[in-house]
Amino acid sequence: MPLFRGSRGPASAGAVTRTAAVIAAAMTVGPAASGLRPPTGGVHRPAAQAITQAPALPGAQPISPDDRVYTADQDSNTVTVIDPKTDTVLGTIPLGKPRMDTDADVLGAMYDGQIGVHGLGFSRDGRYLDVIDVTTNAVHVIDTATNQVLHTIYLGRAPHEGFFSPDGNQLWVAERGQDTVAVVDWRNNQVIDRIHSEDGPSKVVFSPDGRLAYVNHLRADAFDVIDVASHRIIQHVAIPTNAGGSSDEAISPDGKEIWLGMPNNGKTTTVVNTQTYRVEAVLDTGPRTNHPNFVTVDGVDYAYLTVGELNQTLVYRRSTGRAPTLVKRIHNHGAGPHGLWPSPDNTRIYVALQYSDAVDVIDTRSMKVIDTLRVGQSPMALVYLARSSPGSTTNLTRQGLGMRIENRPVAVQGVSGTGDAQLRALPGVDEVAVRARGLPPHRAFTVYATRGIDTIALLTATSNSMGVIPEALAFVAFFANNYENLILRPAATPATAPRGPVDAGGGGTAKG
Repeated sequence: MPLFRGSRGPASAGAVTRTAAVIAAAMTVGPAASGLRPPTGGVHRPAAQAITQAPALPGAQPISPDDRVYTADQDSNTVTVIDPKTDTVLGTIPLGKPRMDTDADVLGAMYDGQIGVHGLGFSRDGRYLDVIDVTTNAVHVIDTATNQVLHTIYLGRAPHEGFFSPDGNQLWVAERGQDTVAVVDWRNNQVIDRIHSEDGPSKVVFSPDGRLAYVNHLRADAFDVIDVASHRIIQHVAIPTNAGGSSDEAISPDGKEIWLGMPNNGKTTTVVNTQTYRVEAVLDTGPRTNHPNFVTVDGVDYAYLTVGELNQTLVYRRSTGRAPTLVKRIHNHGAGPHGLWPSPDNTRIYVALQYSDAVDVIDTRSMKVIDTLRVGQSPMALVYLARSSPGSTTNLTRQGLGMRIENRPVAVQGVSGTGDAQLRALPGVDEVAVRARGLPPHRAFTVYATRGIDTIALLTATSNSMGVIPEALAFVAFFANNYENLILRPAATPATAPRGPVDAGGGGTAKG
């Protein structure tokens, strides 16, 4: 049952004095592949800078009121800012108008704001947050002390996720739509290099010692290792073809493993050893596996990962030389768990709930949800930023907060299968997000809304090879028209379509 306890939760455990984080550079550089790929662009690069370790890496100091948790809210085009010491939502940083905002004419030719706030990263000194807009191809640098956007740099097509380089001078961003990693001199607002990668690079993370960058791929059974100093790909790791492409990745704090969430085949996580570059395990984790991350509790190393279709966060015990062991399925207090990140002291892990506009707070000792906070609309990525100076609430707004959202079942008729939908109020219109599974593959289906004896077609979508409709969207005045139920049926011909008056207020754009 969903739990929304308002703005405050239990105080974080421990009264340990806050100290500066000390994180050893324990990463051992693996063997280089023959035939290095040269970087493109031929630009001059400055000499390597000293790498700042902490306080923004996990495994360090206790939760502080100076720290912040951030979510990237794709529908409200905001970043939600949370104080993790009190589990208080402080407000949102608006980067554009909400999705389908009729007053702002978001889809019109005159709109110049941002759309698709999706990815998050940060600098290791905790001073800067980077935010990536997948639709308007931008990366923003935000001052975490003032919540102010300092720089906006426009990138290539469909950037997805990226991070500051370990020295803090560059941003490395995966440009999923053009198979490159952009290296950005963010202070001078320019892309200084592009590293050609495999099909659909999805995210960039760095080894603890800052020497290597790791890139996963959404549309390739591949994982690349890049030498940070030279911008050269030095290792290409083949991923088993049954695993599918990877949407998200995370590196363990000891630098020894990369875990890859593989949603394309519906249910897999792949574990790569960064010292041997071998695939150590392929785990059957569940449909729409998303983000992994790591905690250590009482000397035991765990990996957490979200499984969107099951509304669960899984906990695996990591063991050197052995396959990870599933120890817990945590049932989230909402739908669509997506991004997640631990507190520096590993006592909490925070999980974004994409289809409930919320964040679960999990106690890592009990492995239970202890609080759920309402945030902006459709939270995707989530990061915890440890900071060593006071934060503020300046430049924060309430955009995207407190908006109506409901989760409802979808009745599947005429075939086997199950479905559910999220109904989200947007300015001037409502979003209906439908998910279905267990359907016949490669079939067209129509979703209808009902009101009394009336049946109104909202959208038509086609199931994939696994019989899943991962997300189909319609924009319609659902709440205002008092629609009651949702039905999914095999797409009908005009002669066999259900009959009922179509309300003039019930139409809207739809996509499968």
